[in-house]
Amino acid sequence: MARIHATALVDPAAQIAPDVEIGAYSVVGPNVSIGEGTSIGPHTLLQGHTRVGRNNRIFSFSSIGGPPQDKKYAGEPTRLEIGDGNTIREYCTLNTGTVQDTGVTRIGSNNWLMAYVHIAHDCVVGDNTIFANNAQLAGHVVIGDWAILGGMTGVHQFVKIGPHAMTAGGTILVQDIPPFVMGAGNPASARGMNVEGLRRRGFSAETIAALRRAYKTVYRDGLSLAQAIEQLEAQVAEQPEHGQPLQLFLGFLRESERGILR
Repeated sequence: MARIHATALVDPAAQIAPDVEIGAYSVVGPNVSIGEGTSIGPHTLLQGHTRVGRNNRIFSFSSIGGPPQDKKYAGEPTRLEIGDGNTIREYCTLNTGTVQDTGVTRIGSNNWLMAYVHIAHDCVVGDNTIFANNAQLAGHVVIGDWAILGGMTGVHQFVKIGPHAMTAGGTILVQDIPPFVMGAGNPASARGMNVEGLRRRGFSAETIAALRRAYKTVYRDGLSLAQAIEQLEAQVAEQPEHGQPLQLFLGFLRESERGILR
């Protein structure tokens, strides 16, 4: 049986798994579903068409599933979907999507969102990310797996952050940051490869060396982006044993629409 505090307001239409815990004075709306093993702290609001997966921890005063902060929003039944095993700390705000995009804001699994994080409408967040305190995403942002955002990072709408990328505290991103790259500053610039993060995640020394060579090609050899991509294609061909991470890096450069930070 769900452990729902006597002061919590849970709409009878909400779908609550049997072992969910809901703290004092929390409010859960009619179109919310909460999966097994999830705990909701006191004074938390879950509203909108929101699905929360299994084994999440949502702390006090967070607002989950609120309407998008978009003047074009006209009350359409857009959604927020949250995966499994996430930690969402105090005062986080996660909004539903808009019909101008796919209509869904998606949060993956095993993410760690520290206090005051904001994830706006239509964002897509992968798995195993870390958002330090007060990291802020504007609408339509895409965050790859294992990315780390330093405290007070601000991300412009439609920016993409590649897997394993990292930002320093106070970073302002107005362009895409490729996989494995560290960014810092206002506006941000590239500050090297996230080498320590890659070591911790089991990347071999040889693969890290290949990625550092790719970084040098893009950022240190004085090439245009088109020239750098041509050089990277040759590097991928001559190093098939490191093909997957190099292809990830190369593919991101090819597909960037806002341009990459340099």
